[in-house]
Amino acid sequence: MKLNTSIRFPSLWPMLPMLLVAVAAQALAAPAGDQPVSLDTAGGTVSGTLHLPAGEGKVPVVPQVVLIVAGSGPTDRDGNNPAFPSPNNSLKMLAEALGQAGFASVRYDKRGIGASRSAAPDESQLRFDTYVDDAAAWIAKLKADPRFGQVAVIGHSEGALIGMLAAERAGAAAYVSLAGVAEAPGAVLRKQLAGKLPPALAADNERILARLEQGRTVAEVPPALAMLYRPSVQPYLISWMKYVPSQRIAALRMPVLIVQGTTDIQVGVDQAQALKAARPDAVLAIIPGMNHVLKEVPDDPQRQMASYGDPALPLHPQLAGTLTSFLQEAAPQTAPQAAH
Repeated sequence: MKLNTSIRFPSLWPMLPMLLVAVAAQALAAPAGDQPVSLDTAGGTVSGTLHLPAGEGKVPVVPQVVLIVAGSGPTDRDGNNPAFPSPNNSLKMLAEALGQAGFASVRYDKRGIGASRSAAPDESQLRFDTYVDDAAAWIAKLKADPRFGQVAVIGHSEGALIGMLAAERAGAAAYVSLAGVAEAPGAVLRKQLAGKLPPALAADNERILARLEQGRTVAEVPPALAMLYRPSVQPYLISWMKYVPSQRIAALRMPVLIVQGTTDIQVGVDQAQALKAARPDAVLAIIPGMNHVLKEVPDDPQRQMASYGDPALPLHPQLAGTLTSFLQEAAPQTAPQAAH
């Protein structure tokens, strides 16, 4: 269709301020609860969920928003792992608990996981820093959103290191390590495999780990260790091993909270204590009876494993209060400029 160039459209310039106000008001008036949100990257779209607390009035604004970074492997934005037949919904529950206290939050599927599966590069091209870049980009996106004031970061398990590095890079207002480790990745792998491998395989494991820690790949990997050290994943492991959480936490220039449960079968209390030693001014919260998926579970193997796939089991009752008390004190409760 040919455009009739004789038609003169009225200038929008005098109306532009009013239009901008109307658009902003419509965006700010989004209802409370879960809403889809995404981060566009050169490698594809990273999908997440924005959880907004209930607000009074037509234009709710939130002084603080929290970026929640999930843990290792195929763990999704809600804290669920497909290795278990049912979800545990730990991070979904965490977002809801924060919402009840007046905090907005964003949780997301990392590249290659869940709805962000298509954003993953080939395994041989993936680096730990890719995850850090994405988390830092989320922080920048939230800082630029007129609905929100300060941005805090909560990283769970491996996400604690990702969140720590991103918080430093993007200038978050506060940081929380939730079941995060203090030691270098190589040391953690050694502890996890100690006593579980026959002598010959244990020697191979040490040979491979030592070489990866030196930044060099390994050509010969026994089939029994291929799941951990296959050639295509080695560049990722090398990129991960250069970071030592206890060293990086000391570099943060923001308030820090370290949270650890006493019945966590994956991460011990000693890790939280080591993080505290590296960052003496951090707040340390040891929660009795809390396990790795943030539920109140005794130190019983059967009940521990069941909790990883039990969506009916609530968060540990002390967790939400511990987090919200810290966040309220750590970052100024400044209302977003768009609210004025």
